[in-house]
Amino acid sequence: MENGELKKDNILVEKSFKFAVRVVNLYKYLSREKKEFVLSKQLLRSGTSIGANINEAQDAQSKNDFISKLSIALKEARESKYWIELLRETKFLSIKEAESLLEDLVEVIKLLVSIIKSAKKLKVN
Repeated sequence: MENGELKKDNILVEKSFKFAVRVVNLYKYLSREKKEFVLSKQLLRSGTSIGANINEAQDAQSKNDFISKLSIALKEARESKYWIELLRETKFLSIKEAESLLEDLVEVIKLLVSIIKSAKKLKVN
C-alpha cells in the first residue's frame, strides 16, 4: 500500500483473484458432481466479491472510500469462510479440500486486516 492505494501488481490482488478462480471451479464441481446448488452459489457470490471489492478500492475516491471497499471485501471473506466451513461440515467438501481453501482465504483476510488498520492509521495522522 502506498499513500492508501493498492498497487496493480500487489499480492492481495493476486491472492484474491486466485481464490476467486478456485471458488468458481469449486462451484462448477459442486453443482455438476454433487448436485449442490444453494450453498455453493452463496460461496460463489461472496468468494468472487472479495477480489471485486479489492479492485474497486484501487480507484477509491478518498481514503474513507478505500477503507470502506476493503472493509466490504473483508466482510465477504468472512462470509466465504462460513460457507466453506458449512460445506465441510455437511460433507460436500472433504476436510482436506476445505482446509486448503481456508488456508488461502485466511491469508487474504490477514492482508485485508493489516491494510485496513494501516489505512486507518494514515487517515488519523
